[in-house]
Amino acid sequence: MLTVICGIIRNERGELFIARRRPGKSFAGKWEFPGGKLEAGESPESCLKRELLEEFGMSVETGVLFGEQVHHYPDFAIRLIALECTFHKADFVLSDHDRFEWVRAVDLPQFEFTEADHFLVERLSAGA
Repeated sequence: MLTVICGIIRNERGELFIARRRPGKSFAGKWEFPGGKLEAGESPESCLKRELLEEFGMSVETGVLFGEQVHHYPDFAIRLIALECTFHKADFVLSDHDRFEWVRAVDLPQFEFTEADHFLVERLSAGA
């Protein structure tokens, strides 16, 4: 099972950062709360900061646990851990994604998210 850390990243207006997987990547065309795989010996917070810096040139302040869930895909399972984050700055150089958006929580259901992210979309759009 893979452990993946993602960020519930909010800007000063309370909007959430989401990104779409680029063609050629797994789950291409699907939206997600960005993050990445936890490496051996790495804390969830340092993993998320590393991944966001690598994928977006983004710096954030990590906060508390927002949610956690195991999701089973046909060929593998992931343990998705979501951390609350406060956005600081970014260069927005995209590597694994082809698009990003800052969106209101109520608008999240309009986007086609990866299956593992659905529990986060439901919780956030309901007002969490």
